[in-house]
Amino acid sequence: MTAVGRYILVAAAIVVTTAASAQQETQSDKRDFDLGRATEILVNMMRELEQGYVDEISADDLLKAAARGLLITSDPYTEYLPEESMENFEMLTTGRYGGVGSLIRKKGDYIIFAQPYKDSPADIAGVKIGDKILAIGGKDMRGATTQEVSSRLRGEAETDVEVVIERNIDSSVDTLHIRRQRITVPSVNYAGMLRNGIGYISHNDFIEGSYDEMRRAVEGLMAQDSLKGLVLDYRSNGGGVMQEAVDIASLFVPRGEQIVSIMGRDSSSLKHYTTTHTPIAENLPIVILVGGSSASASEILAGALQDLDRAVVMGSRTYGKGLVQGTRYLGYNNYLKYTTAKYYIPSGRCIQSRSYTSLRSDGTITDVPDSLISEFSTRGGRRVYDGGGIVPDVKIEPSYVSRFAIALYTQGYIEDWADEYMRKNHTRSIDIETFSISDDDYEDFCRFMEDKDVVYESETRKALKALESAAERELYDENIGETLDTLKALIHDDKMSNLRTYRKDIQDALNGDIILRYAYNSGVLQNAAANDEVVDKAVELLLNREEYDRILREQHLEMH
Repeated sequence: MTAVGRYILVAAAIVVTTAASAQQETQSDKRDFDLGRATEILVNMMRELEQGYVDEISADDLLKAAARGLLITSDPYTEYLPEESMENFEMLTTGRYGGVGSLIRKKGDYIIFAQPYKDSPADIAGVKIGDKILAIGGKDMRGATTQEVSSRLRGEAETDVEVVIERNIDSSVDTLHIRRQRITVPSVNYAGMLRNGIGYISHNDFIEGSYDEMRRAVEGLMAQDSLKGLVLDYRSNGGGVMQEAVDIASLFVPRGEQIVSIMGRDSSSLKHYTTTHTPIAENLPIVILVGGSSASASEILAGALQDLDRAVVMGSRTYGKGLVQGTRYLGYNNYLKYTTAKYYIPSGRCIQSRSYTSLRSDGTITDVPDSLISEFSTRGGRRVYDGGGIVPDVKIEPSYVSRFAIALYTQGYIEDWADEYMRKNHTRSIDIETFSISDDDYEDFCRFMEDKDVVYESETRKALKALESAAERELYDENIGETLDTLKALIHDDKMSNLRTYRKDIQDALNGDIILRYAYNSGVLQNAAANDEVVDKAVELLLNREEYDRILREQHLEMH
């Protein structure tokens, strides 16, 4: 090529580059103008409403309403955090707050202690589940809401709060002086040995310090020479801080292993996260339990270990949250938490299962269609897919607790009867792993429920009501009505019938609430692990090393 030719090519390239740069600047200028115009209009609208609307509206209320409107076109994870919400936000991300360390609930005219955490100030002061809060700091708490009581119990660490309680066991009245502390809610709820050398860890969420808790739990199990394998239970783990998932993965894989990558609008924002700690259990066989409530950071951990062929994933398909949120300061101690990126696990797949792009047009939320789902490979060449959560290596159909049992729990009847049970049985001791109420105890619960109103309607009866309404609108003949009446007569979903039909679910809930009173939440989880069919299957797989290795070596995953 001649010098002139090279000059022409260079000149052309400069022209193209300059044109592209100019176009980008023009687009950027237009976005800036559009944003400025929209902002000015919004501020003017708020000013007019605040000053001239027929009824008085505060600027703060207008701001919150405007924020709701702005964010409705994004996704459920993007939210405005006003100053009064920041304490709860800190609690969610760190698991820490200043207070006495107990859950509370409404019962009649008063608030009662629902679950003092082990070794918390409330626990050390002798508070028991069911104790009624009569007064705080000299103020009568009759008729107070849970929010009012919670705000009075919380406060700066190393400050005292006076609480007058009525004991559930004998109705005696005590005045307690409780010193508030910085409360840390445990991330690892229970760790222990199951059978035949298999360890078990129940991990609740990913908050600051989760890695340290998990490391201590794994080290504690490894200190027992018989440890042959590990079950990690993430079925109720909704996620949290992504970095904690990366650090926990480093317990089981070599340093420098890529666990997750995140990318925003374009590839220039791509960032990789790798393990930085030395592993302590690099060769220990692992089964990770997951389900529909496993999301976000728990999916990162389970998916990364699956992609690296490091653990067998067992259970049902996970939730499918592949979106990353960040927070930005807005001024005046207000923040915006919003989605900034998607995350990708080692195979390159993003497991986000729902699309929120249509929220900006018709307000719908859709699952990623099969036509857009792509195939990926684990490190060893096993087939995996994106777009639909983590599909387990070993699928187990999820079991569902009956809606009737849930209604009894949410309406407080399970806890109320457990309060009565403890008044009669507080001096007895129980075996945590084998405890269950007797047949006579369950009959006593049924008698307890005889005069109670339960707000509940079965799915079958609701479906029949909908069918009946449709038949009336579409003017079907009276034979349809007679048939529906016959079907309704066959449905036995009255309260006392349901107490028999759903006895297992109800009894499990009663057992758990009573164990909680003897042995805290860790005791409930210990009992559950010892009597869980899915945990048993995980143990069986870990003890069958040939099958475990076969799955990690050659078993491909299905799309769903």
